[in-house]
Amino acid sequence: MAKKVTKTQAKKAANAAKKHPKIVIAIVVIVLLIVIAAVVLYFVKPDLYHKYLGIGGHDFDNNGVCTVCGYEKSETGQGNLEDIQDADLSIHFMELGNKNAGDSILIKCGNTEVLIDAGSQQSSAATIKNYVDRYCTDGVLDYVISTHADSDHISAFVGTSSAKGIIYQYEIGTFIKFDRSDKSPTTSSGNKSLYGQYLDAVKYLEEETDTHVFTASQCYEESGGAQRQYYLDDAHTVSINVLYNYYYYNSSSDENNYSVVTLLTQELQNGKKHYLFTGDLEKDGESKMVDYYASASNSKSAYDVLPEVELYKAGHHGSKTSSTMKLLNVIKPKYVAVCCCCGAPEYTKNNDNTFPTQEMINNVGKFTDKIYVTTLGTGLPDKDADGNYISQSYGGYESMNGDIVFYYKDGKLNLYCSNNDTILKNTEWFKENRTWTGV
Repeated sequence: MAKKVTKTQAKKAANAAKKHPKIVIAIVVIVLLIVIAAVVLYFVKPDLYHKYLGIGGHDFDNNGVCTVCGYEKSETGQGNLEDIQDADLSIHFMELGNKNAGDSILIKCGNTEVLIDAGSQQSSAATIKNYVDRYCTDGVLDYVISTHADSDHISAFVGTSSAKGIIYQYEIGTFIKFDRSDKSPTTSSGNKSLYGQYLDAVKYLEEETDTHVFTASQCYEESGGAQRQYYLDDAHTVSINVLYNYYYYNSSSDENNYSVVTLLTQELQNGKKHYLFTGDLEKDGESKMVDYYASASNSKSAYDVLPEVELYKAGHHGSKTSSTMKLLNVIKPKYVAVCCCCGAPEYTKNNDNTFPTQEMINNVGKFTDKIYVTTLGTGLPDKDADGNYISQSYGGYESMNGDIVFYYKDGKLNLYCSNNDTILKNTEWFKENRTWTGV
């Protein structure tokens, strides 16, 4: 407890100040100069404050060592895989074995598994199966969700002649599919298109297996035996919930807007945690979904909501046409996973528009710097004077973070990456191709 200053002591101090005004002024001036110098030094050499006082964030190199103070971060990418096996809940963003962007996400809760999408190429079926079989040991996928008809989300459902598709290799309890597509089931030459082969695979489920096959709109409306909410555990604390999308019911000029949107919700003693998956939902679809949930009367249950989330799978592989501020201002993600081949000119020669885009990074960066990306493009073409690629031909890929796994165990959300757990803004690719303006 601080010693109380008496009135007599205060009076003596005041008298001393009156007797020696120059000394008091000098002391005040010295203190002010020290404060000003400290402030200026902080902005000129903030690394000194970080090194000796621990003020400010770390600047990690590729080996996970802070270039200023030498602090070595925890290499969770080299963590114990047994932790994931025993986790209460785990969410896996898989690398898909090639240089193309694509989604395939495994959710595991106890003995229940959910698979969202199976991209990016038909040959990815073998990669996905090898990964899933580490965690799904009984050959049963309880829930499979097919978000929309683009090849980088459905290819591995179909598979190849040498590697059967995921639909044919597992017993599937419930299959939730997108409501509509503008794609043709046949090619211009009259052969089955990839979409046509996917339709055949779904028909196989409907006619030759005991799988329950529903559309997203059936789930949302809880019609035909479908449910809006499916619990993944006996205690009913973890559930996968099909959210509203205007484009379940209406046509769009963009196939991505037909994406099935799901919210994983986990009930804990200190409240709920949420994890959001929007497929490739674009700006217009995001906007209509936000508007819908802005009215509380539209929510049909405590789980039929658009809440703040722990984890968000970046829409459309980190494109600039998804992950809009209108959505992010509502969900305020703490962690973001991007399923793409970083920097690869698969869809465009414009470097600014390769995944993940600057605009997406700017938007997400207002909420978090915890952005992780599965894969990195290699052998990229040269750039012209404007910084754009001179061609769309590129060599291959390597792991960026690799397989990204968020898992909940012992009351804590943890991260494991098969390659490393370096956040996007600290990677060499980012430093050469993007800028950081976020938190």
